[in-house]
Amino acid sequence: MPGVKKAGVKQTPVTQFIAEKPSVNGIAPAPLAQVLPKPSSVSGIAPAPQVQVPAKPSSVNEIPPANVSAELQQQLNRTTGIAILDRTLGGGLPSGSVVYIYADAKSMAEVFLYQFTQARKTYYFSNERRPAYVLRDIKNFGFKSEGITFIDVYSEYYITPHGEMVDNVGNEFVDAKIVEFTEYNLKKIMADEVKDLNLIFDSFSFYLNLNVNPGILKRLINVIYELTKNLNCVTFLYGLKDTHEKTLENEILKSCDVIFDVELEKNSDKISNKLSIPKIRGRVPTSEMIKFRVGDGVQIDTTKDIA
Repeated sequence: MPGVKKAGVKQTPVTQFIAEKPSVNGIAPAPLAQVLPKPSSVSGIAPAPQVQVPAKPSSVNEIPPANVSAELQQQLNRTTGIAILDRTLGGGLPSGSVVYIYADAKSMAEVFLYQFTQARKTYYFSNERRPAYVLRDIKNFGFKSEGITFIDVYSEYYITPHGEMVDNVGNEFVDAKIVEFTEYNLKKIMADEVKDLNLIFDSFSFYLNLNVNPGILKRLINVIYELTKNLNCVTFLYGLKDTHEKTLENEILKSCDVIFDVELEKNSDKISNKLSIPKIRGRVPTSEMIKFRVGDGVQIDTTKDIA
């Protein structure tokens, strides 16, 4: 179903958008670029025919699990797009890794996400802001945008058909539908079978704050994890510290393969940002605290870096 233009909001194409599920608010928001067919609308409007997804699992909400009897895909080093960070990691991140960026909200850790898009094709799930604003920030840092495909979760959740804000926060039905919308788009990515890619969720805290049964969140995590392993890609989940219930937060930290812990420190005369990597499955984690600042992207302090 083509998107419906929002009254009073003039939008211009910024980059490609992949297939969307039907609007949580009844009608899809005006697309910033091409939108593919959607499944059934919450409002009951008849959907456009769905594109067939190969190897459909028994449950409509599941990504088919990896064949446990088959040989596992070889793990390769995937560059992060930050050369010094790659060296600290021993050449890059292991392919098939789900990375949780556990960040202080004041640290501007989203700049890591922007720079990660430069390494390879990226599907960027934007749920905190309109993709147009995220894209502008990416370009302001001098990064290229050609390899980025946005999934506009933000507009799907917060914007009415007329371009106005809607109060869906805490609505259990709508919250469950936005998870379904996300899973639908993940299945589309799975069907494309692109191997060397990034998935970015900006932010994953958005999902952890939804008013849904914990089982729905666990299913979403499992779907993301299985897709990452099946495609041997790299997935980045951006989560904020001191925001979520501890048990839920620990469940996420346990599930992820890699943890980037980003913190901000203040002293009498300056502010400093630090990155630690306390967990990286299959490898010995580094004990080093990596200092960085936000300049033209992420700039890592090289004073202790050995060439």
